[in-house]
Amino acid sequence: MIILFNKPFNVVCQFTPHEKHPTLKDFIPIPHVYAAGRLDTDSEGLLILTDDGMLQHRLSDPKHKEVKTYWVQVEGAASDIDLAPLRQGIDLGDFVAKSAQASVIAGPERLWLRDPPIRERKAIPTSWLEIKIAEGKNRQVRRMTAKIGFPTLRLVRYSIGNYTIDDIEIGQFKVI
Repeated sequence: MIILFNKPFNVVCQFTPHEKHPTLKDFIPIPHVYAAGRLDTDSEGLLILTDDGMLQHRLSDPKHKEVKTYWVQVEGAASDIDLAPLRQGIDLGDFVAKSAQASVIAGPERLWLRDPPIRERKAIPTSWLEIKIAEGKNRQVRRMTAKIGFPTLRLVRYSIGNYTIDDIEIGQFKVI
C-alpha cells in the first residue's frame, strides 16, 4: 500500500504524540504504515507512507536517486544567474550538495494559503524557485538557498519521482 499525503505546515512526521504539534496520526487513520523519508515540521507537501519496508527503503535511500521537486518561496528577487551555484553543486560546510536543477518560477498555480502565513516585508520582495534534487539531507534545500543569499520563507515538496500532490488537498491523503 502507498499513501500520498499532502502534509500541512507545522505537522510533525511521526505517529507518536507530540507535545506541541499535530502528528501524522491526526490525519492518517491507517495502522502499520510508515513514512518513506521525512519533511521538516515547517515544510509542506508530499510525504509518502507505506506498509512495504522494501519500498520505504527504496524511496528514502539517497543511493536510489529518486528526484524530489520543491517549490521554494525565498526572500529577495532571485534571478536565473543567482541560481548558478545550485546547478554546479554547493559546499554547505559539512557536505557538498550535488548539482540541482534550479529555476525561477511564477508562484505555483494551485498552492493553498499557509496557516500561519509567511512573514512578509514591504521593502523586500519574494521569489519562487523550483529546485530538483536527488539527495535529501537535513534541511538541505533551506541551507542551499540561504548559502546563495536567499533565505527560504516557504518550502513545499511537490513530487518524489513520479508521485505528486496533484489532486490532493492540504491535510488530505490518497491511497494508491
